[in-house]
Amino acid sequence: MFFIGQIYKPSEWRYKVGHVTRMMAIVTILAVMSAGGVAAQQRVVAFGDSLTAGLGLPEAEGFVPRLEAWLQAEGLDVEVINAGLSGDTTAGGLARVAWVLDGGADLVILELGANDMLRGVSPALARQNLDAILAEITARGIKVLLAGMLAPPNYGAAYKVDFDAIYPDLAEKYSATLYPFFLQGLGAAQGVDELVELMQSDGIHPNAKGVGMIVEDIGPVVVEVLAK
Repeated sequence: MFFIGQIYKPSEWRYKVGHVTRMMAIVTILAVMSAGGVAAQQRVVAFGDSLTAGLGLPEAEGFVPRLEAWLQAEGLDVEVINAGLSGDTTAGGLARVAWVLDGGADLVILELGANDMLRGVSPALARQNLDAILAEITARGIKVLLAGMLAPPNYGAAYKVDFDAIYPDLAEKYSATLYPFFLQGLGAAQGVDELVELMQSDGIHPNAKGVGMIVEDIGPVVVEVLAK
């Protein structure tokens, strides 16, 4: 077991969308809706592991319902589908991606790879699986927000370099929007003590307060991608 705050530096987590950019994205969505009459509700599929699924939290406090509520509070007509599966790996995601997408989607938030890393799976294999998942999503004309994961240094420098490079490389290959690290919203914590207060007892999964910070950080990026 490890504590997330001991292996990731807050400086690696930060990725912010400016307030002006966020508001312009929302205005764009509303303008398109007005021009085309009553627009259909947008469907976002959050496809990932326990971080997406909301492991250890009441259903209403998990990432997906909190993100949906945040987006709706911003004025967007959006449904966010929870396609998170606790313990899932990139291989598991590849096995189920086709039927997950059969219901259609305007955007997929892809968050997989943490369990591969925790199990020491070869970065080359994780890359291969994520590549195939992204190929399936983009072949259907669905936009992708790729949420990255970072390997801890205790796996060795070579492993970390190879694993961390997976996400920016594949985001570029598939013209997907990259959100470098799913937990980067926790980087607003002031020191380890405050970070502990944002995590569940396992030191890996965020608690309700931590999820709220993650949603506040990734929410504007979701708005921006939906506006494209």
